[in-house]
Amino acid sequence: MKFKFLSIISAGLILFASCQSKSQTETGTSKDSTEATAKTTENTATPVDISKIKVADAKTILSRKQVPILCYHQVRNWKPTDGKVGKDYIVEIQNFKDQMKMLADSGYHTILPNQLYAYLNTGAQLPSKPIMLTFDDTDMDQFTVVRPTLDKLGYKAVYFIMTVSIGRKGKFVDYMTKEQIKQLSDEGNVIGSHTYDHKNFKKYAGKDWEEQLDKPTKKLEEITGKKMTEFAYPFGLWNAEGIPELKKRGFLMAYQLSTKRDEKDPLFTIRRIIASGYWSPKTLSNSIKNSF
Repeated sequence: MKFKFLSIISAGLILFASCQSKSQTETGTSKDSTEATAKTTENTATPVDISKIKVADAKTILSRKQVPILCYHQVRNWKPTDGKVGKDYIVEIQNFKDQMKMLADSGYHTILPNQLYAYLNTGAQLPSKPIMLTFDDTDMDQFTVVRPTLDKLGYKAVYFIMTVSIGRKGKFVDYMTKEQIKQLSDEGNVIGSHTYDHKNFKKYAGKDWEEQLDKPTKKLEEITGKKMTEFAYPFGLWNAEGIPELKKRGFLMAYQLSTKRDEKDPLFTIRRIIASGYWSPKTLSNSIKNSF
């Protein structure tokens, strides 16, 4: 492997800029709130058999109302060494809990990719106020902080794994182990691919398809025992030329960030917004409504 990528990872994987967004910022912190412990009353992340679903035409898919999808990275308290840009990608622990409580109190129900796939292609019914929660880059706090927080609410999520960092301990951040990734999968969450070492998808050529897609896919399938069908573009960057490569490998959907969806392949340019570390629960609520 290219050691320059490994050195970046071991130096802390400064992936605060790992996704690009024009997140609205808000100064100050949210009020402390009691963790919601009651399970949501509606079974939300329900397994759906999508094996016989025929892909709809792009016009039909684009005509359906978009489901809000949030993208998170690190969930930990800010440090003095965290820069202004970095804090956009770090949601502090209490703020994250408050954000999740806000979603639950507002009646949002989490869904998983197979439900979204069925809805976009067939119009299948979703629970009331559906939302998808996604977490990028394999950070350890997604297991130690995010997992128990979501569990108390009956929420499930999608974890996009960058395989180079599995089990690594960095200077700034630690990463989930194979066992933890499998546990998330076994507990009903979805594991998706986020490449080997976060290389820009728009620059793939030659062996990059094997290094960034084939090998990570195989590794994640070995860990979870499940087929990888979801992919998240590093930095949220994509190009139409690469989409056939994803289809060829059996991916069903791919997730970008907040740019316009592709008119020919909307399933491979699904929009997400980054939940900024500067946002209070109220700001997040407004951003969801304004963005989708």
